[in-house]
Amino acid sequence: MKSPKSIQVIDRMALLLDLIARYDDTVSLKILSAESELHTSTTYRILSSLIQNQLVERDEAGQYRLGVKLLHLGSHVRQRIGLREQAKPIMQALRDTLGESVNLTVRENDEVVYVERSISEKMIRVEQVIGSRAPLHVTAVGKLMLAASGTAACYDYAHRTGLPAYTKNTITDIDELLVKTSEAKANGFAYDNEEAEIGVGCIGVLVRNNTGEVAAGLSVSAPIDRRKDEWVPIVKDAGKRLSESLGYFV
Repeated sequence: MKSPKSIQVIDRMALLLDLIARYDDTVSLKILSAESELHTSTTYRILSSLIQNQLVERDEAGQYRLGVKLLHLGSHVRQRIGLREQAKPIMQALRDTLGESVNLTVRENDEVVYVERSISEKMIRVEQVIGSRAPLHVTAVGKLMLAASGTAACYDYAHRTGLPAYTKNTITDIDELLVKTSEAKANGFAYDNEEAEIGVGCIGVLVRNNTGEVAAGLSVSAPIDRRKDEWVPIVKDAGKRLSESLGYFV
């Protein structure tokens, strides 16, 4: 648990970033200290830390401005928002066609993060919470993301995470994982066979951007007894259309 002091430091960092953002050009330490109501030495220490992390820059005259790393972080936010907007109508159409919940996920380190969803209207349904996470090896799209990263990266992932089991069906052996990721890459889709949660099955495909890089994963989640192999080409077509909307054409 974070101490009150550590939380205060984060609050002060955020305050200083907000203050710097108000100025079109640069701003002095004196002004930032006065407007933040922080002691000059405290302001200087926090700004120095922000500079080390490239969130703030200091010019030759000792004036401060926002750092280039914020542009990098902001570009990821814009891409994700654009991805979600492009995905929504395709996800809704896929949900209406299959009658099951559809999820959009992105990779963050060793996990997938659910960033958008279209929920089934059926009484018994699978429903993922936006912002929730799952390890790569237990999800359909996660296997595809591992496959896209290559064999060496799969080994690294397995050694780093230990492939923890979430159900009796979770893949916990690196050799089996390599077989499944290889099959997924060759087939252009992957299954989750009750590997993350008993009773739940998924079909997942990758979504690529205009440079051919993996941008996201699109998946249909349903009670395992309702999932059908006949859905595969429909899900693949939806993933293809979303990729094309992002500028990727095979």
